[in-house]
Amino acid sequence: RRAGSASSENTAFPAGIYVGSGVKTAGTPRIMGQGNITPTEKSYDLAIRGEGLFRIQMPDGRTAYTRDGSFDLDADGRLVTSQGFPVDPAIAVPNNAKSVSISSQGLVSATLPGQVQAQQLGQIQIARFVNKVGLESIGDNLFVETTASGPALAGNPGEEGFGNLQQGYLEESNVNSV
Repeated sequence: RRAGSASSENTAFPAGIYVGSGVKTAGTPRIMGQGNITPTEKSYDLAIRGEGLFRIQMPDGRTAYTRDGSFDLDADGRLVTSQGFPVDPAIAVPNNAKSVSISSQGLVSATLPGQVQAQQLGQIQIARFVNKVGLESIGDNLFVETTASGPALAGNPGEEGFGNLQQGYLEESNVNSV
């Protein structure tokens, strides 16, 4: 009620009464921008500098996506996440590999005993989305596509529209609580 309007007791409201609906959360946007990149010295840690998410094969057959590049090898020598989910497409590193290198374009190579030249083991692919904030979080830094995100656009690191990889680095969190 406006100031000066009459109340039910035939008096005027001196300051008025304003009733609102209060404060309500309308949405919590996800920040999907580039975080700081920090060296780790671990040969299977990978950071994406620029656009893209790693493709991860889930146990239920779905493909999930993440920027968390803290990878390691499982018992079969496959490149996997910290939860044990393999990178898609799968890349296996022989147990006797002397050194493993991952180029900025995602080519994985290893030097094996008795060989001078490194042997190519596979190609890491990454994906990007028309609306990456539309991805659905399934926990553990993993996301799945939705109709809001659009379908995944797969490509190799370094191609037009896709970021480059940095071996031995991880991307830090870019959480902004405000």
